[in-house]
Amino acid sequence: MEAMASHTAPADADQAKAIATGKRVLAIEARALQALIDRVGESFVKAVDLLYNCRGRVIVTGMGKSGIVASKIAATLTSTGTAAIFMHAAEGVHGDLGLVRKDDVVICVSKSGNTGELTRLFPALRRIGVPIISLIGNLRSALAERSDVVLDVSVQEEACPNDLAPTASSTAALAMGDALAVALLERRHFGPEEFAFLHPGGALGKRLRLKVDDIMFTGDKVAKVTLRTPLREAILEITRKRFGGTCVVDDQNVLRGIITDGDLRRLLEKDFDIRTLTAAEVMNENPKTVLAGAMAIDALRVMEDLNILQIVVVDRQNHPVGMIHLHDLLEAGVS
Repeated sequence: MEAMASHTAPADADQAKAIATGKRVLAIEARALQALIDRVGESFVKAVDLLYNCRGRVIVTGMGKSGIVASKIAATLTSTGTAAIFMHAAEGVHGDLGLVRKDDVVICVSKSGNTGELTRLFPALRRIGVPIISLIGNLRSALAERSDVVLDVSVQEEACPNDLAPTASSTAALAMGDALAVALLERRHFGPEEFAFLHPGGALGKRLRLKVDDIMFTGDKVAKVTLRTPLREAILEITRKRFGGTCVVDDQNVLRGIITDGDLRRLLEKDFDIRTLTAAEVMNENPKTVLAGAMAIDALRVMEDLNILQIVVVDRQNHPVGMIHLHDLLEAGVS
């Protein structure tokens, strides 16, 4: 027993230390981000103006961890409507400066502000004539002095216990890049449709692109009966069409109700002779619907909120033009 206790104690201590370290790191990085808020002011507005008015592309550059952050900033800008490209600073001084044109804007990311590869780029960037925005952790640096706009992303301490590895500082630069991207997104009125256009693949693209019209069953495949249809025939329609329910319409094909499997189960609990009933006597008079042209993700949200398995798609005259089962949405990748 003593051997087991001594073997367990270090493991418990390691777990406690890991938890404490994780919390400490997150607290340091949270403080770094909080400190950025008061620095968003006139310089930030100038940076947004330069990027918004850029007639070319935004060239984002950096070295090491800052280069990785720069690459992510470029990707975020591109996916939110601002054409951007990452240029590795070391490759820039070995030929990739050919990417830069006078109509571009350059964003430099550097913790020290004295990164050699970046400082060597500046004379060439000045000859090209591009404005330079720098996200810098040292305001008394060569890059800060030479940039047109400087955004202060300095931090009081790194989460690294040796205060060496970029941790809080890279998080701060990344967050400032996100702030620029979102400010530009809003100024460009870049909405879900534009976002979907740039993200056609994967689950995100499907969520933003697919409409109910792309998924719904139409025409003869829609389960539909009239108000006077005997309940027995309505049950057969539900069985044939496999939606777990059927629309009930009047003589003008206006939706008046719906009968679902659940309605039938509840009916059997009551003392009715189902052979004498019509659809109008059984239907739910408040069917859940979505308008044709609605986003598929919105239809899914309605179905999940109301815990229903099918939904009717109607036009503006309340004519049923389609039906969708929950499984149809999930199979289409809408989730």
